[in-house]
Amino acid sequence: MEVLFPDILLLSIFFLFVCWGTVQAVVKVQQSWSQMFTDETITLKCEIKEGENREMKYEWKLPRKNTPNTNSPPTSSEYRISRVSLSHSGDYRCRGSSDYLLTGWSDAFRLTVSYKPRATLTAGTTIIPVGGSVTLTCSVQSSDGWKYEWFRRTQRTSEGQIRDQQNRDIRVSQGGIYSCRGTRGNPVYYTDISDDVTIEITFSNKVVVKQQPNWPQIFRGETITLTCEVQEGGETTEWEYEWRGPRTPTQWTHNNDVTFRVSESSSGDYMCKSRRRDDSYSSTEWSEAFTLSGSTSKPRATLTAQSSVIPAGGSVTLSCSVEGSAGWKFDWFRRDSVSSKAQLMRGNEANRVISVSQGGLYHCRGGRGDPVYYTEDSSDVTVVETCEF
Repeated sequence: MEVLFPDILLLSIFFLFVCWGTVQAVVKVQQSWSQMFTDETITLKCEIKEGENREMKYEWKLPRKNTPNTNSPPTSSEYRISRVSLSHSGDYRCRGSSDYLLTGWSDAFRLTVSYKPRATLTAGTTIIPVGGSVTLTCSVQSSDGWKYEWFRRTQRTSEGQIRDQQNRDIRVSQGGIYSCRGTRGNPVYYTDISDDVTIEITFSNKVVVKQQPNWPQIFRGETITLTCEVQEGGETTEWEYEWRGPRTPTQWTHNNDVTFRVSESSSGDYMCKSRRRDDSYSSTEWSEAFTLSGSTSKPRATLTAQSSVIPAGGSVTLSCSVEGSAGWKFDWFRRDSVSSKAQLMRGNEANRVISVSQGGLYHCRGGRGDPVYYTEDSSDVTVVETCEF
């Protein structure tokens, strides 16, 4: 049977038409994630099941305004973008052809490219007790395929990578400043490093604020010292201290006390905590609040006399006091008349009671502390002598 050339041509066209209608190309991404970030490397592959044993030519249809990467010709089954950018976002299609085979265009593979992400670090808590631990979690927004690198530093040490930790969650028991970043792909792609999270360890030592002098009532203008005291074995450790209060340092200091003159502005609650000098991230809990009231104005001394008349050859007892307070010593003054100048009789007397046998105008005042704080002078008390006949 003679086969004519036109018949062969028609038969070839028929088979080509049949293959074009039944063989389908598929675009697949070599990575296991579809969301990409700027500067990542991505490889798209055009797969044709029926073309596995054929020498195929490939054609790519790229997003508008996108041109092929010069390292991956558009006739290759793989399309590699070494540093993807926002302009690479869009739909990718491919098709293949060989002798007597032309596939249809594949379904669109949609590539989404976003700006380089920053890892996010979260902590279950930022303060843990001695011997305890906390879980840190590193994540990258709405994407997958990541492994993680973890870093720790202190104020005295530079940043170092935590070895053998690539998981999204890790448990730590050391104080310090932690950060993380995500990695994926080949070549490795890194996210921006997360913000820092500071983990502190709390000691069980109790801390108390003590006042010196420890008088129950403090008056405006007096000078006092507040001391931060670490109890329960803290005596053998070198500490530094942090204060909260109206008249205290705002930064850590080696001094465990603060001295100031009491005023209305210094009234309020004072607290402190301590940390070891060789470990900035291990500290005690805050102390209970010590409340200071500096609103009481300067007091006036009160002078009382046993009698205003001194019997012949005798004496009377004078008493000086400051109401509702303690710690006072007393200065005693006498003058002959209202117009004369008062003279100091006795100074810095611990005894609040004296005996006098001389008539005159007497007054007193209280003094305490270092530097000495003085009360207002008492009112005058007149004592007269009885004459002998």
